[in-house]
Amino acid sequence: MKFGGHMKKVAVVFNGGTISMIVDERIKAAVPGLTGEEIMKMVTGIERFCEIETYTFSNLPSPHMSIENMLELSKFVKKLLAREDIHGVVVTHGTDTMEETAYLLDLTIDTPKPVVFTGAMKSSSELGYDGPSNLAEAICTAISEQAMKRGVLVCFNGKLNSASEVTKVNTLSIDAFSTPGFGPLGIVDNNEVIFYRKNTLSKKILVDNINAKVDVIKCTAGQDSSLIDYCIDKGDEGIVLEALGRGNVPPAMLTGIDRAIKKGIPVAMVSRCFEGRVHDSYGYVGGGKMLRDMGVIFVDNMPGQKARIKLILALSKTKNMDEVRAIFKEK
Repeated sequence: MKFGGHMKKVAVVFNGGTISMIVDERIKAAVPGLTGEEIMKMVTGIERFCEIETYTFSNLPSPHMSIENMLELSKFVKKLLAREDIHGVVVTHGTDTMEETAYLLDLTIDTPKPVVFTGAMKSSSELGYDGPSNLAEAICTAISEQAMKRGVLVCFNGKLNSASEVTKVNTLSIDAFSTPGFGPLGIVDNNEVIFYRKNTLSKKILVDNINAKVDVIKCTAGQDSSLIDYCIDKGDEGIVLEALGRGNVPPAMLTGIDRAIKKGIPVAMVSRCFEGRVHDSYGYVGGGKMLRDMGVIFVDNMPGQKARIKLILALSKTKNMDEVRAIFKEK
């Protein structure tokens, strides 16, 4: 495949995760061990498709990724994308927090060029190590013209999902990522990238620094306001509620929600359900209609971990409650 008369060039940014892990025989568990160059040697034949430049950003397990790490990764990728000779960027990442990092980059990078996340569910010491095949398919996606202007993508097990939609749905299967309710955007089949549907691009939230603390609280039957009060008292600037069903909470949580909103702390609400969106359907005490009237921000069908990323970025950009609300009205 050629680009401007020359072989296309892809930057592969290694950022840790299971794709770079091997089993340490002393402790009988997987730990970071492989370098980016060692992983690339397993992606045989890729040189027939494009030129590759490799970079090591980190070798962190994904639970070690902080929001600050994610923003630094975004800045690193931006610099690569600014180069005219780079057609796209592939980022390796651990699967546990991949969807959060990918979504943060989706919100903070404004480019038509493909940015593709991938990784592995099995370490290089296990039978069926899926890292090289996922990496090869991600690189094929990064050189595809069809992947342009689609925002950040996640390429896993031959499926392509939007960073704004995808979530990890399985703890052990190599087919670990899915888009609930809608399905993947497309597939990678025999090195060919095929898209079956369009995706709505995220409205960008461009920030230089992260300066907001936000926590997620999952609602359960009979829950009270103690966790909300704790978040307020420790200085959180925003709270995400994973509400029940269509977007409802136990009545005992209302005092905490009201206290937060009156203190100028935005409360964003998603559902703890795997599929579906929140809506002000119910008018009983603790129902969605009461919550909307109180000033709770409804966040459509987004999971709590992504709503947190968006709220952190929104509050890092502005502390004005009306402006934060406006950001959440935009996709």
